[in-house]
Amino acid sequence: MTRQSASLSGLLAALLIAGAPVALAQDATKASRFYEDALQRYEKHDIAGAIVQLKNALQADKNQLSVHVLLGKALLADSQPSAAEFELGEALRLGVNRAEVAVALAMAMNSQGKQPQTLEDPRLQPAGLPPGIQQQLMLERALAQSDLGDTKAALASVLDARALNTAEPNGWMAEVPLRVRSRQFNEAHAAADQALKLAPDNAEALYQKASIFHASGQIAPALAGYERAIKANPKHAESHLARAGLLIDLNRDADALAEVNELQALKPNDPRGAYLRAVLAERANDAATSRAALKRITDLLDPVPIEYIRYRTQLLMLNGLAHYSLGELEKAKPFLELASRQQPGSPLVKLLAQVALKEPNVNRAIELLDAYVKARPGDGQALLMLASAHMSQGRHARATALMQEALRAKDSPEYRTALGLSLLQSGKAAPAAEELAKAYKADPKQTYAGLALITLHLREGQSAKALAVADNLARANPNNATVLMVQAYAKTQSGDYPGGRAGYEKALKLDPQLMEARLGLVRIDTVTGNYEAANKRLREVLKGDERNTNVLFELALLHELWGKDDEALKWLESAVDASGPRETRANFALVAWHLRKGQPARAVDAAKALLAKLPEDVEALQAYAGAQAANGDPAGAKTTLTNAARRAAFDAPRLLEVARQQASIKDYSGASYSLDKALSGNPDYVPALAMLASIDLAQGDAAKSEQRAKQVIQAAPKAAIGYNLLAEVATSRGQANVAIDALRKAHDIEKSQASLARLMRAVGAQSGPKAAIDLGEAWLKKNPSDLAVRNAVAIQHLRGHDYAAARKQYEIILKQRPNHADTLNNLANVLMESKDPGALDMAERAYKVDNRNPMLMDTAGWANHLAGKPDRALQLLRDARLRAPDNRDIRYHLAAVLAKAGRSAEAREELKAALRDNVSFASAEDAKKLLATLN
Repeated sequence: MTRQSASLSGLLAALLIAGAPVALAQDATKASRFYEDALQRYEKHDIAGAIVQLKNALQADKNQLSVHVLLGKALLADSQPSAAEFELGEALRLGVNRAEVAVALAMAMNSQGKQPQTLEDPRLQPAGLPPGIQQQLMLERALAQSDLGDTKAALASVLDARALNTAEPNGWMAEVPLRVRSRQFNEAHAAADQALKLAPDNAEALYQKASIFHASGQIAPALAGYERAIKANPKHAESHLARAGLLIDLNRDADALAEVNELQALKPNDPRGAYLRAVLAERANDAATSRAALKRITDLLDPVPIEYIRYRTQLLMLNGLAHYSLGELEKAKPFLELASRQQPGSPLVKLLAQVALKEPNVNRAIELLDAYVKARPGDGQALLMLASAHMSQGRHARATALMQEALRAKDSPEYRTALGLSLLQSGKAAPAAEELAKAYKADPKQTYAGLALITLHLREGQSAKALAVADNLARANPNNATVLMVQAYAKTQSGDYPGGRAGYEKALKLDPQLMEARLGLVRIDTVTGNYEAANKRLREVLKGDERNTNVLFELALLHELWGKDDEALKWLESAVDASGPRETRANFALVAWHLRKGQPARAVDAAKALLAKLPEDVEALQAYAGAQAANGDPAGAKTTLTNAARRAAFDAPRLLEVARQQASIKDYSGASYSLDKALSGNPDYVPALAMLASIDLAQGDAAKSEQRAKQVIQAAPKAAIGYNLLAEVATSRGQANVAIDALRKAHDIEKSQASLARLMRAVGAQSGPKAAIDLGEAWLKKNPSDLAVRNAVAIQHLRGHDYAAARKQYEIILKQRPNHADTLNNLANVLMESKDPGALDMAERAYKVDNRNPMLMDTAGWANHLAGKPDRALQLLRDARLRAPDNRDIRYHLAAVLAKAGRSAEAREELKAALRDNVSFASAEDAKKLLATLN
């Protein structure tokens, strides 16, 4: 039998070996046929067809060098430089001689903005290559050096390349733009003349000669030169472009339009042609055509990774200006930034500063505007922007001086509006409202002032005031869709959903493409629980724009509220994938999602992707730090937050947020640094003073904390925060009555659910649950829809072991929020305490809403255990334990289930871990008793 098996094995091996060459030969033949067809297509300029056939060839035989080389070149011709680089690199890896691909590889890398790598890559060094290849490669390297701003090195590379073959006109033509950039017009003419001597009818040489005249202001010979280049080659797009630009400068718009038409026929995807069309349309008062042309620019350039065009100043400016003109300031920013670095001191700086103020990145705006105003001291607009920026940073003296100078130049409602907006951005609501009200009263056409007032009133919870301004604006602007949309938003925020719906629908009649109005209807459907309708609306919008990040994001929010987490995550990830290099809302949300769902490792990965987009952004650093902390890396979070504090300049609100995170990981010295920095720019910034008091208390210095609390009361006597701080100090000293008195004062000043909740907790701890419940019930009589207070009342009932009363409160909450996971979970626990068999269903409902939350898993697991379902209980509790290993109650619950299943050793390990260090927890006594039975 053994011999027979061996014989069969040998026969099988022999058959396989014999068959292999035939199969491989068939694959190679098939690949070769695909390659030959692709080569013919490539030579006929059917690039797309060639790529398809080359990919078919690779499926048949992935190791054919010729296929990789031609595919790399075809992808390069198809404007896919990244894919081209991969294929050319693969060809080199498989053994192709680098002379075959070096020039194409350099072109692919330059096209991706990898100019430094082009110069450093050992595969792209000219030495050892044939002279003709060396020359082409040197010229490509010269282009990289020029893009990097090293004109001297670029010129040296051109001269070295030309020395290899002085009869090649490309070596002379490459010199011309370098000389022009350095204003060396005589040398540029000499190089162009030599190129024309070698190739008299070469359109590129004729174009380069004309460009010298153009750059030196000699318009007539420049026009004539471009015309000669076009005559030599009617398809020379650069000559059409340059001639059109000159004709626009000469106000020969009809001739320019004809030239633009020709250019766009030759190169329909050239954004420069679209820009010239936008300029001509604007001059002809054709706003629709101008906007369409600007949108065409952004459609062409946005999908291109910014690294690809980072050294192409003209394209950067085009896309920056296009986005800015379309009102898309955030999208304009990266392009304007890169372009302004290459052209410092230009008016682009003001646009960039406006973008920075909107972010808000006030420190960056100040840096930009300071330099600009020094060069142009009479620019009133720049002075106003700079004053607003300083105001937002709390530098009142500097801001006042600049604002007075600006207002002396032009004391107008427009300037008042700008001042009000800057105050609003700095968090100074009262003076902002005053300035905005003055501007709006002086000129009701100051729509921005009115819109800002609405936002401000809504933020302060003053819906009646917001609606009054919105109604006035709507009466003055009955056909302004944006105004009607904001009015609808104000109605929605005040709870008038029918009015909000009608307003959004009216706005959409005026402008069917108004996305925010469409989304407003979606949000009304969502908040009223009509998830199907909201989903249908969003899907309809998505049909017209499958990569609309706003819609994808709204779909994610909707499905999460709907309780469909898997679909919500898919939509959120789709929003991230669809987002551009500078679009980050979905990235931030994905980090928050993973943190919320108890997936810190995935949150870290998402935060790293966010930081790749915004490596210097304070908020992105904060998101990364939050993920690091959740993932058990407080040291990394500390370092990240220190970096964030440094980069936050003197932005007091942002520094406060950084400090809060630092305090959460017990980096109290870091938090103190951030808060001191915030106060150095704004000494009266109450939130920072208040938090410093809390930091002092956390470090055990109650006296210092009390001193700061009194300082807060002095700075803000009509705010509750100072008294809340005094209550914390009193509590730390064991002075319960003093704490309650302070909390009563805080609640008298600020009658809110938050102040009541604090008072209820303190009263409940001092006098028992009933006294706290009485406070809550009195509030609920006046505010029956206040779910936060109702939840606090339920908690007090639980403390008093009145499970029936607690259940009643939770059931009322669930009528308004049927899928609120925490409430479902709390009610499940109440039912378990009451030995109600409905506990299991309630716990499973909570778990279904948020199936990655270890606390909900624990409740569902324990409910299954009590219901006699050990397998389900064990599965849930093991998962919960893996997600929250530091939660001692979860470990106890798991141990109890293990013990009942007869797994005593494993149960003992869990109980020992839970009881380690003698830390108190809810199930501690039960855990000790169980362990005693197992020892």
